[in-house]
Amino acid sequence: MTAAVPVAVAALLAAGGPAAAGPVGTPAAPTASATTGAPGAGDPYFPLAGNGGYDVSHYDLTLRYDPGSRRLDGTAVLTARATQPLTRFDLDLKGLKVTGVTVDHARAAHRRDGQELVVTPRTALRPGHRFQVTVTYSGTPEPVTDPDGSPDGWIPTDDGAFVAGEPQGAMTWFPANNHPLDKATYDFTITVPQGRTAVANGVYLGSRTAHARTTYRWRQSEPMAAYLATATVGRFRVERYTTRDGLQVYNAVDPREATAAAPVLKHLPSVLEWESRLFGPYPFRAAGAIVDHAPDVGYALETQTRPLYDSAPDLGTLVHESAHQWFGDSVSLTRWQDIWLNEGFATYAEWLYTEQHGGPSAQQEFDALYARPASDGLWAFPPGDPGSGRNIFATPVYARGAMTLHQLRRAVGDPAFLRILRTWAAYHRAGHGTTAQFTALAERLCGKDLDGLFRTWLDTRGKPATPRP
Repeated sequence: MTAAVPVAVAALLAAGGPAAAGPVGTPAAPTASATTGAPGAGDPYFPLAGNGGYDVSHYDLTLRYDPGSRRLDGTAVLTARATQPLTRFDLDLKGLKVTGVTVDHARAAHRRDGQELVVTPRTALRPGHRFQVTVTYSGTPEPVTDPDGSPDGWIPTDDGAFVAGEPQGAMTWFPANNHPLDKATYDFTITVPQGRTAVANGVYLGSRTAHARTTYRWRQSEPMAAYLATATVGRFRVERYTTRDGLQVYNAVDPREATAAAPVLKHLPSVLEWESRLFGPYPFRAAGAIVDHAPDVGYALETQTRPLYDSAPDLGTLVHESAHQWFGDSVSLTRWQDIWLNEGFATYAEWLYTEQHGGPSAQQEFDALYARPASDGLWAFPPGDPGSGRNIFATPVYARGAMTLHQLRRAVGDPAFLRILRTWAAYHRAGHGTTAQFTALAERLCGKDLDGLFRTWLDTRGKPATPRP
């Protein structure tokens, strides 16, 4: 969510790194019978997020939204594979009226149970069977309130909707297997009143206008976690261009934010080039930004390929959300407890960028934070174990997470540090990673025992006794 690199780091920018990592671990799903999918993916912070019994490979979402009435009509076609015998399975969908469900084109029974849409296909699904489930639905989508009090999901604005799904909000506007463990590709077809623009993820496929309505089509070809999907609607000024690296850029900016956003967005190509030199090739085919005017939201989000800002961002925020395209979007979580792998990495990218572009060094950033007293909120909990969903966007996850990476950099040296980051991004590209895998990779690539460092900075409560790694 929302300085020069030292010579040794700069020298490594053009160098590659070996790829190595172990298998992805997954949390145990909530208990279900041998023939019914579990009502959650087993994440302790969000027990009902995601579902068991199947994997989704593709979402085809057809949406129609009227900002005046705030009515959303949708048809979602999910292509999935059963991972166990299934006489029944769940989808995550909060609110909205379901008007029909089919499985493999045959009408299926369905009922609501809180945020769960419980589907009973006419014929039981065998393990390995690829199937399609189609859900038609409508209503007025409402955001959820996260444990930290922030809004999440389909958030109405004065001219459309700000659609940001981390961590729970995808279920407010489409039926999903709503946990990062189950990534999929997406197609979006979004119809809005003429004069509004609907912006989603991936490559822009075009638009057409008829009968005072415009339909926009988007395709996200690389796997994406549901919380990173967006379908933001508003009155936007659109800028499109192709970078010299061939990325298709699509920026949508609310006119009220255009003057402040323009000098920052002009840095987007150079920021992505700089991050590509540090972290490896940019992991997607498209890039860009959505700058909305949503003063009540209070955050930005790294929606895949096209980060979403509630107002004109500053350069640090642009660097942060862009870095998430590698760390959080391409390499995704297996459990929300490991969110420092997203936020600590994106925060440290800000430090490195400032360091390389004439600002304070990463060491100075670290020292300023370490100088805070032991009673400061920075030391409230270790970033490797925030404790609950209430804390996943709190200061320790971001700042102490970045401090952990700085200690790793100091312990192994710049060449090995960059090799670790690039190997992590390359090996887990379009997949998942865990804290245990990252720490094992760091030890393997540098040939050092780093258990003490990670235990102190990731897992120990309170302020570490010494700033040395």
